[in-house]
Amino acid sequence: MSAYQIMLVDDHPMMRRGLRQLLELEEDLQVIAEANHGLEALEMLKDIQPDMILLDNNMPQLNGIETLKKLRQSGYPGKVLLFTVSDAEEDVRAALRNGADGYLLKDMEPEQLIQQLHEALEGEMAVSPALTRVLAQALRDPQPTSTGSDLTDRERQVLKMIAGGNSNKMIGRKLGITEGTVKVHVKNLLHKLGLRSRVEAAVWALDKFKH
Repeated sequence: MSAYQIMLVDDHPMMRRGLRQLLELEEDLQVIAEANHGLEALEMLKDIQPDMILLDNNMPQLNGIETLKKLRQSGYPGKVLLFTVSDAEEDVRAALRNGADGYLLKDMEPEQLIQQLHEALEGEMAVSPALTRVLAQALRDPQPTSTGSDLTDRERQVLKMIAGGNSNKMIGRKLGITEGTVKVHVKNLLHKLGLRSRVEAAVWALDKFKH
């Protein structure tokens, strides 16, 4: 299996160097590019298509949230994770609403970061445990295009399992269906709810079904 290709976007060279050294200890992770800020990253993406972009938020010229918006507007299909020191609710909200696949804090333990990256690459949520409460508050009213009433019973089952942190493979095992079928259900329920990612869906479900 070839390694997942990752781009680091951070205006601190020491942070990028440390991240590169950490990630390249993993056989299936390869840092293929580094950028000082969002504009540089967008320019580099004309020539490369990494599987994942780790994106700082507080950067000169173009911050992380604005870079994220432009990435999604351009149709970049890979995973984009905010990797930042900010645990501000408005930043978390903006990231997830604009299509981020996760939000990680820089004070995470290295082992925890690696685990979260692998989970994100497999299509799971990638959120620092310390942000659970902030996430719930940030997406308490995501205002989806649907209230969820048009979801099928199976889609509701899948949604609740996503909220429980289950992978597609685990959901398939529990429901007795294939992983491919789970992916179809996930795609359909995201479309019906007007949400962009599993992260949004999970937090929306936690709030919707909390009672």
